Amino acid sequence: MSIKNIKSAVLGTIKFYQNFISPSLGSNCRFYPSCSSYTHQAVEKYGTFKGLQKGFWRILKCNPFSKGGIDLP
Repeated sequence: MSIKNIKSAVLGTIKFYQNFISPSLGSNCRFYPSCSSYTHQAVEKYGTFKGLQKGFWRILKCNPFSKGGIDLP
């Protein structure tokens, strides 16, 4: 599997989550853009590994003790 295919698979997985899983969970993210949108943007901007890493840290920051706000990749 090439790097391009892996990136496409990751972005497709995020889109699947956004379209089919996230709507049933409701809007819980404390940040703008949402954590899944942030991760999608980060993967497109920084590549698969660094983008997923940034998305992972963003998800860890999105908790009840965080005030949230605008956080762009």
